[in-house]
Parts: sequence; structure tokens; C-alpha cells
Amino acid sequence: MVERTPSESTPAERHVYPRVVRFGDIDSQGHVNNVRFLDYLEDARFGMLSIDPYVAGDEPFKGLVVTRHEIDYRRPLGFRAQPVRVETWVTEIRAVRFTLQYEIRDDEGLYVTAKSVMAAYDVERAAPRRLTENERAYLKRYAAE
Repeated sequence: MVERTPSESTPAERHVYPRVVRFGDIDSQGHVNNVRFLDYLEDARFGMLSIDPYVAGDEPFKGLVVTRHEIDYRRPLGFRAQPVRVETWVTEIRAVRFTLQYEIRDDEGLYVTAKSVMAAYDVERAAPRRLTENERAYLKRYAAE
């Protein structure tokens, strides 16, 4: 049975990214190293926020930076043939920033819960910027109720 964290709001839609556990992710204790989980979050975040305008009809995000990460390790994840799911949704949208919530899980249980705060960033000016209306509309698809 799939367990859910009771304190979390239910998103309108979760982005699901299947992530393969690579041999190089495993540490001397026989499970995925804690730092490698940041790679799992990055891969899922990139999959969720890299919009292909030719397929999705949306404009891509113009620039984002991570301003904060929080991770809670729930149980060890060992090497395995089947990928885990990195489920991602939005819990807050502000003028310049938004918050992503993650679960790394499979049908057997929950391995990691995490949160990232993202800021819209103007690369040319090297400064924060406001989220565009199109970016906000895209994020709302994944926003918690």
C-alpha cells in the first residue's frame, strides 16, 4: 500500500519522474548515498520544469536558481533493477519564488521527502526577476489544493 504524509496537501497533479538507481549512487553501507538524493531531485526538477514548447505548447522557464533544499531520509534505498518514482508538486507560488515538494518512493514505501525553494532569475542581469504569467500558470497545474 502507498503511504501518504497526512500533513501534506493534495496537489492537482504530481509530476512523476522515474529515476534509475545507479551502481555509482551506492555507498559503502550498501544504500544510496545521502548526497546522491540531490541528484535525484535535480533530475526530477529538470524533467518537470524543462518544458518543450514544440510538444507542450508552453514557453520554457527563462532561468531558475535553487535557494534552499530540505531533505528528510525515511528509509534506506539499495541498488535495484526497477526505478523509483520522484513525485514532485508545488506547495507555494510567490512573485519571484516557488516551493517544490518531493517524495522519492515506490509501491512498497517512502524513502525520502524533500523540499526546494526556487527563485526566478535573470541570467543577463544576474538578479532575481518576477515569474511570468505563463510560468505561474504552468506551476499552478502542480499546485497543492
